[in-house]
Amino acid sequence: MKRFIIPAALFVVLLGFLAVGLQRNPRELPSPLIGKPVPQFSAQRLDDPSGTISPANLKGSVWVLNVWASWCEGCRIEHKDLMDLSRAVHAPVIGLNYKDQRDDALRWLREQGNPYRQVAFDHDGRIGIDFGVYGVPETFVIDQQGIIRMKHIGPLSSPDARERVARMVKELANG
Repeated sequence: MKRFIIPAALFVVLLGFLAVGLQRNPRELPSPLIGKPVPQFSAQRLDDPSGTISPANLKGSVWVLNVWASWCEGCRIEHKDLMDLSRAVHAPVIGLNYKDQRDDALRWLREQGNPYRQVAFDHDGRIGIDFGVYGVPETFVIDQQGIIRMKHIGPLSSPDARERVARMVKELANG
């Protein structure tokens, strides 16, 4: 009987960890980048390969980075909401087109509308890797000093998600 006590206790502990893990919202997983400087990059603009985008150009203002792709179903789901968010916040929404084909991405923006002030083209995904992206869409809020203050994983399709991003932008802009 005693030989079953330790395995049973371990099983109960594991069930406890599972229960706690299932209660957490996967879109609110902490990112090791929160509170750290935005990864530095210089990328071609999606619409103009001779132009570049870098975080240095955005320093001094709060901005939102949305990682997306034309092949991404979650990006299609969030697109209307992202259009609304880009009109609602007083901060540039910058796109990071991730592992996509330039022509597909440009066609998608023409057909669906363009919520972005600028779009960086990350064809090989290296910039996304620096941001810790493991799936699209993902959205980051970056402050005036270039520090990442928030990361949202998945579509911004719920009113709560959009409100959290908008509230963070407002707090940073007024703070």
